[in-house]
Amino acid sequence: MRTLTFQGTQKVSVETVPDPRIEEPTDVIVKITSTAICGSDLHLYDVMGAFINKGDVLGHEPMGIVVEVGSAITKLAVGDRVVIPFVIACGHCYMCTRGLTSQCETTQNRESGSGASLYGYTELYGDVPGGQAEYLRVQLADFNATKVGADLPDERYLFLSDILPTAWQGVKYAAVPDGGTLGVLGLGPVGQFVSRIGKHFGYRVLAIDPVAERRQMAERHGVETLDLTDDALAQLRDLTDGRGPDSIVDAVGMEAHGNPGAEFAQKAAGLLPDAIAKKVMTTAGVDRLAALHLALDAVRRGGTVSLSGVYAGVADPMPLKDMFDKGMTLRMGQCNVQNWRDEILPLVEDPSDPLGTEDLTTHAVPLEQAPEMYEIFKNKEDGCIKVVLKP
Repeated sequence: MRTLTFQGTQKVSVETVPDPRIEEPTDVIVKITSTAICGSDLHLYDVMGAFINKGDVLGHEPMGIVVEVGSAITKLAVGDRVVIPFVIACGHCYMCTRGLTSQCETTQNRESGSGASLYGYTELYGDVPGGQAEYLRVQLADFNATKVGADLPDERYLFLSDILPTAWQGVKYAAVPDGGTLGVLGLGPVGQFVSRIGKHFGYRVLAIDPVAERRQMAERHGVETLDLTDDALAQLRDLTDGRGPDSIVDAVGMEAHGNPGAEFAQKAAGLLPDAIAKKVMTTAGVDRLAALHLALDAVRRGGTVSLSGVYAGVADPMPLKDMFDKGMTLRMGQCNVQNWRDEILPLVEDPSDPLGTEDLTTHAVPLEQAPEMYEIFKNKEDGCIKVVLKP
């Protein structure tokens, strides 16, 4: 099959590799019809290369048609259309039964000290082949594969794999009071959905992003937007009676604008030999924290900051004095996709498309164009907000 593979920092290529096969009776094989590039994939492309092997298959936002089932499968059949959550979970362990599927104790990666296994996301999370490919082996498929209808386009369902539940969890974790104000930092794909979900729940949404096309997309959905300028903090306070938003979702993560020192350290670590880079990143790694620090500064006293953007640093400085003084709450974590999908699916299938799932993809291209699209997405060129690959 044809698949996108990691070849080195800032280098990916489409290669021919053996087709996946059933390895466990709980597996199914899915022929991929759509698969997206996630902002988290850019972390691998740019920063986390030390934890990926040359030739590893990337991608964790796929959907498609079941073409083969293992002998223990009871809920799926050949021909079913399914979306694959990026988290691989068992559904019955201590953590899964509490809705914490990203901490599944069956697929937990104890050697690396990480949570549940993830598709296409480094040796830290199981080194599982990803979904930017023509076919995918889906593990523990009865619990993980989400069966969907046949009538709506892929773009209605595809984002159930990751970014829509991630945004949903981000808003839930933000604990916005009824009729309150939600601040959103970053209007990439997750930030777009965070903003729309906030509007769906009846909140006032104030979102910041430096890219005009991203602000324009959010404005189509009733979001008030601000450019990322030096006075963004003052503007947020001015718009909220001087207090700041009740809650803020940081949908940016570790590659925020405005941290030249941390950016240099990240890039330098990425150029080191893998063994050295791993040591540096697991003992002294730092993130670009401009977005997080803005969120902590801007949220009102007693408010909540929710992290949807990925952070990977282990030596990040945090303003604990100010956080303690403000009495704020900080919530975060890998998305527990399976915990939220039943709440979100009716909205995805609503004819009115209230979350605008069909108004997110800006580039739908063949899989063979994936290397080019990684660069375009990374550099925010050509109005690129969300890329969907068609194997």
